[in-house]
Amino acid sequence: MASTQKSKSGGAKSTAKKTSQKASPNDAIKLLEADHRQVEKWFKEFEATNGEKTKTKLVEQICLALKVHTQIEEEVFYPVSREFLNTEDEEMVDEAVVEHAAAKTLIAEIEAMEVGDDLFDAKVHVLMEMIEHHVEEEEKEYFPETRKTEMDMEAVGAQMAARKEELMGQMTRVNGQMVQ
Repeated sequence: MASTQKSKSGGAKSTAKKTSQKASPNDAIKLLEADHRQVEKWFKEFEATNGEKTKTKLVEQICLALKVHTQIEEEVFYPVSREFLNTEDEEMVDEAVVEHAAAKTLIAEIEAMEVGDDLFDAKVHVLMEMIEHHVEEEEKEYFPETRKTEMDMEAVGAQMAARKEELMGQMTRVNGQMVQ
């Protein structure tokens, strides 16, 4: 259920307050964790293959998924969770935003390359390591702290799912380049 809550800055802000503890199919954290598992699977497949076509397809899937995932976190999950977290816990959100910026830079570099280019595999591997670190912090620190709050994970999850669907429809590949 959406409600208006006083923000830390003193103004009124619309936020989602939870109505029950039960995790639903639209649970925000469950949606984010499902994205994490999918990207981890693709990274493992990338590491295990030498085929150019397979690597190209996997990298396209990984980059698209990460771009959409970071955008829904930054547009929806992070801002709403900030309203519910303690001031010291907000530092986790700040760190996550900085990690996203570094990942986006590396994603752009990878997208400008082709399989077989110098450092291509190395950059994908470094991106994988960055994402593993980011996921570990989110799942072991950030998400558990957010679960302790009054944030309505179902309402936020529904908003994230809708935005994800919209973004997936907008992002396409034209002449080998990802565009929005």
